[in-house]
Amino acid sequence: MTSLQDCLTLDAQDPLRALRDQFTLPEGVIYLDGNSLGASPRAAAARVAEVVQQEWAQGLIRSWNDAGWISLPQRLGDQFAPWLGVGAGELVFTDTASINLYKVLTAAARIAREDAPQRKRLISERSNFPTDLYIAQSVCQEYGLELVLLEPEEIAGALTDEVAICMLTHVNYRTGAMHDMAAVTAAAQGKGILCVWDLCHSAGAVPVDLKGANADFAIGCSYKYLNGGPGAPAFVWANPRLINRFWQPLSGWFGHAEPFKFVPDYHPAQGIQRYLCGTQPMVSLSVLQCGLDVFTAVEPLGGMDALRNKSLALTDLFIALVEERCQGHGLGLATPREHGRRGSQVCLTREEGLGVDGKDSGAYAIVQALIARGVIGDFRKGDGTGLHKDILRFGFTPLYVGFEDVWHAVEHLRQVLESGEWRKPEFNRVNACLLYT
Repeated sequence: MTSLQDCLTLDAQDPLRALRDQFTLPEGVIYLDGNSLGASPRAAAARVAEVVQQEWAQGLIRSWNDAGWISLPQRLGDQFAPWLGVGAGELVFTDTASINLYKVLTAAARIAREDAPQRKRLISERSNFPTDLYIAQSVCQEYGLELVLLEPEEIAGALTDEVAICMLTHVNYRTGAMHDMAAVTAAAQGKGILCVWDLCHSAGAVPVDLKGANADFAIGCSYKYLNGGPGAPAFVWANPRLINRFWQPLSGWFGHAEPFKFVPDYHPAQGIQRYLCGTQPMVSLSVLQCGLDVFTAVEPLGGMDALRNKSLALTDLFIALVEERCQGHGLGLATPREHGRRGSQVCLTREEGLGVDGKDSGAYAIVQALIARGVIGDFRKGDGTGLHKDILRFGFTPLYVGFEDVWHAVEHLRQVLESGEWRKPEFNRVNACLLYT
């Protein structure tokens, strides 16, 4: 069995260990929810003060030029582009993931309508994050498409001549299961289907090669593994072979070819700049740069290979320790064991009927008891069908989570289960926000 000393030894040998010092983490907290909201970079507070007190308060409107505000969405895109396998000038940070998804789905729907108007289906995974499905519903209503929701194992067989767009999240937010992007894209495109990828649970956590996979469109948020802060601007990418075919539907002035010409007619910029919309949020973008700068620091330490190796080691360890130390308490594993199918999280299920009322799983209360102990994970409600069970979800951000953290987290879980601590009434009262995505 793995011991605490074994974990301490792994931490001492970790080439990424010093990166933890670049984050502000509360004393006594084991943070396993970076797949919902990343930790605060230590540089963030000073950067906010600099933007507010110097660039805004002193520079005023001159900072659009003097401080480089005007080009920050593109510069941040260029900084992070290599981590997604794309080139300079192909990625921008702007708006939210939901808004960016609407932009690219609309562009895809327009292309599909022009190239193959007989195709009337947009397919996605039934357990995709709901905002993706809501945005897809909106686009389907606008373009006369049918939204078809599938289980993961049904997707390959659903790639037919009736489908216009396949929209998938690379790493499932509930289970941590990861699609083979290159294989799915190739199969879809072989049938004339456009592929749109949501990278919210992939970017900065697992290897992504959009160009290598020949993806059509991609979006993703920056407040999870990129540590950009709550509500930080998202990113958007379109394959260069498609990007100039249509302008995106939110034709704001920052996406104009000549925004400061102030003409009444819209003329879209060439390339990814057309996916900008209105005036950009400079404070948020500046904080995001602090998160991206940490990734720049990772590059000489091994880059994505180093992050991925540590992520897999952390999640392997967590799975092994849970199965060693928490037997007999109704826990199951929803996350794939295979490295090639696993994101950077581990999701546990719990058998129904074990809750305090003899009906639910008790998973929510267990997570609340862990949070009270300082082990922060989160909970995802099942859908009552038996296919999608209640989930205890734990994210492992290799930038700041260590092997000792994993050992202590599982020890707390063991104690919560064995003592019945989770049965306390305060842990069974449902909060208005079941944490986040």
